[in-house]
Amino acid sequence: MQEVCTLLGAGRAILLQVAHPKVAQGVAEHSRFAEKPLKRLRGTLDYVYAITLGTPEESAAIADTVNRIHTYVKGAGYSAKDPELQLWVAATLYKNSLHLYESTLGPMPAEKREEFCREASVFSTLLGCPEDMWPSSVTEFEEYWDREMASLVISEEAKRICRDLLYNRALPWYLRPLQPANRFVTTGLLPERMRDEFGLIWDPRRERVFRFGARVARSTYPRVPLGVRRLPVALYMRYFRRRFGANA
Repeated sequence: MQEVCTLLGAGRAILLQVAHPKVAQGVAEHSRFAEKPLKRLRGTLDYVYAITLGTPEESAAIADTVNRIHTYVKGAGYSAKDPELQLWVAATLYKNSLHLYESTLGPMPAEKREEFCREASVFSTLLGCPEDMWPSSVTEFEEYWDREMASLVISEEAKRICRDLLYNRALPWYLRPLQPANRFVTTGLLPERMRDEFGLIWDPRRERVFRFGARVARSTYPRVPLGVRRLPVALYMRYFRRRFGANA
């Protein structure tokens, strides 16, 4: 989670989450994602980094905050307190981080991958999901992932969230020039079937450019000093702790 490369998959993670119709319904009915996209992103980063890199006190505080918010996120046929939805969101965080890590640094050693899989369970268990629901091994996780992916149907709410994410007009002016790059990377990282169901534009030329960029990233990123690769996350944690201390 400390590698900055995993941040490139933030859009992919969000779209994987809302690919579940009940998650999409909850976001559509209870989130001001379109109006305040950076607030949503900050909330996600706070949770991910406080849980994985924070102190026990920081982890407990951020989990408590999310749990309080989730108390009100419920509606016809869904609830943010539903363990199955908590499991799915946690699974997307783990799977997305692993995908970006291996795309830039190469395959993760089997033992480290098993350890990472076990550690990722906290994304769901700290929100109340029973521990025994999290897959006990990488193999079991992949079986769960394939089964869930095969059952997903992209809803109209998910498509609207996708448009809000990739074509957002509420972004600050200084971030708007980055939207085309974010759109390109996010679309390229998605599975082909999901790209099609979201209605995203992709073609052989874009695929070639994307694959070339991926090869360049994989050949250059590992050469960047570790401290530099982890600096953005370290700076974010400093920013988080400043806010956390102010609110304590």
